[in-house]
Amino acid sequence: METTFIDWLRGRVAADPRLEVALGDDAAVLRPPAGRRTVVTVDMLTEGVDFLLGAGASPRAVGHKALAVNLSDLAAMGARPEAAVIAVALPRAEAAAIARELFEGLAPLAARLGVAIAGGDTNTWDGPLVVSVTALGSVPPGAAWRRDGARPGDLLVVTGPCGGSLLGRHLDVAPRCQEALEIADRLAVHAAIDVSDGLSLDLDRLLRASGVGATLHLADVPIHDDARRAAAEDGRPPLDHALGDGEDFELVLALPAADARALVAAPPGALRPAIIGAVTAGVGIEAVAADGSRRPLEPRGWIHGDG
Repeated sequence: METTFIDWLRGRVAADPRLEVALGDDAAVLRPPAGRRTVVTVDMLTEGVDFLLGAGASPRAVGHKALAVNLSDLAAMGARPEAAVIAVALPRAEAAAIARELFEGLAPLAARLGVAIAGGDTNTWDGPLVVSVTALGSVPPGAAWRRDGARPGDLLVVTGPCGGSLLGRHLDVAPRCQEALEIADRLAVHAAIDVSDGLSLDLDRLLRASGVGATLHLADVPIHDDARRAAAEDGRPPLDHALGDGEDFELVLALPAADARALVAAPPGALRPAIIGAVTAGVGIEAVAADGSRRPLEPRGWIHGDG
């Protein structure tokens, strides 16, 4: 099956000058961009944990998401996407058909964001579908965004509304790669993270890495329409969904105050950024309600390994 699939891929993957040796050999050979550093990330999606194949998740949707979540990690580093390798464990019964659909799901995103498909591996077994993507990006020396650079006085910006992603948006991931590059070109970003597991949880991770705290103005948290739809179904407040649902794949950025305001005033692309709080010298997240009352906010979201 693997040989046949590679032959099928060769006719669909365009030649790319970054690949000195492309897919079909024992390994790919990349030409790293001159004067830049390589950024590497890997993420694995497993049927039954990250998606339910056939229950609202087609192989094409899974292929798109598998690449997109890795590209979101590159966006959170301020990195330009360069290449990806994909490894899959395919259910034996429909292995060839699923493999083709996975590729057809990820190929348009790769083409749109300039990602070279450099190779990968396929296997078949009697278990569920597993897709692992390793994505490579590049940044100028010393320019990678990190989680550990937030400073007291920085303002916190989220690049779009959050919550309710499980109503379908969690599969149609839109990584903020191009927007991140535009932001990096004109503004100073001290720290960044993408919202994969929950806005409050991922914000807390950024703050802990930086050794700082934050005030979070709850009335300023942008709430996605999907969060309101989810709230109507389960009775939880829309804000709870925005703070904890995860899989929004927006970016949380800590910037100097002037740069944060400039970003909100003139956002790149289709971003709808909002200033949601400020970095403090304290510890943890202090939530500020619309009436001015304050309370500690317990971060919540998806903790990997909890099931």
